[in-house]
Amino acid sequence: MSEILVTGATGNVGREIIAQFRTAGTAVRALVRNPESFPSSNSVQVVAGDLSQPDTLEKALAGFRTVFLIWPFLTTERAPAVLKSIAQHADRVVYLSSSGVNEDADRQTDPINQLHADMERLIIGADIAHTILRSDTIASNARGWAEQIRTTNVVRGPEIAPTAVIHERDVAAVAVRALTDDRNAGATYVLTGPEVLSREDQVRTIGEVIGRRTHFEPVPLQIAREQMLADGRPPALVEALVASAESRPASRLVTRVVEKITGAPARTFRSWANDHADIFI
Repeated sequence: MSEILVTGATGNVGREIIAQFRTAGTAVRALVRNPESFPSSNSVQVVAGDLSQPDTLEKALAGFRTVFLIWPFLTTERAPAVLKSIAQHADRVVYLSSSGVNEDADRQTDPINQLHADMERLIIGADIAHTILRSDTIASNARGWAEQIRTTNVVRGPEIAPTAVIHERDVAAVAVRALTDDRNAGATYVLTGPEVLSREDQVRTIGEVIGRRTHFEPVPLQIAREQMLADGRPPALVEALVASAESRPASRLVTRVVEKITGAPARTFRSWANDHADIFI
């Protein structure tokens, strides 16, 4: 039976972690709300559980040592109960946080970074060893532009400060090593891609890969808010995204942590665009 449990197994990073374990033939468990919808294999055991309902985790957590934790909510309301359940079974948790967290600040610049800072404090205060992965903007966020690029070649949205966008495959590669090597216990790693990119840089790169002229058109935050609400996004999420776009400071930070941990340099955003070109055509 696997000693590794991956939450968020249906998300972009979680799926990639599962795929890398499957390729290596390493046994792993995927925690999902609907096991029937997730493919299992000889090395992947699918178990039912829901982080929003901590009492569903007891059976899923039995018999393993390490948990990869993604927190998919905008508050830490249920986190203490979830961490208590994890601590009763596991020796260590690997948590996916944000590179925007400033551990020296009393308050973070925006609600999303504040959530991650609060989660980090709860994990550090829990009776369990931990590894924290502070990831920069993950390239797979660009999937949300696919329809606009396919239909108009223009991405319209709120401008966000440039960051060193990182391929989700690199985040997963570091996570796999953190989950399988106890020497990473107690570490906090800041993960970035190899270059700082604006949204315009990313959209233009996608266009170059698919052979079309594409560009990013920033829109005022109020219009972006109205559009996201009209699209059906939850109001609390919309307000968090708007606050992030408005308040998050620019960052020129580029680290070599991916290469240090995995032995391979971080992939470029162009590499990501090549890997996913079909969704934009």
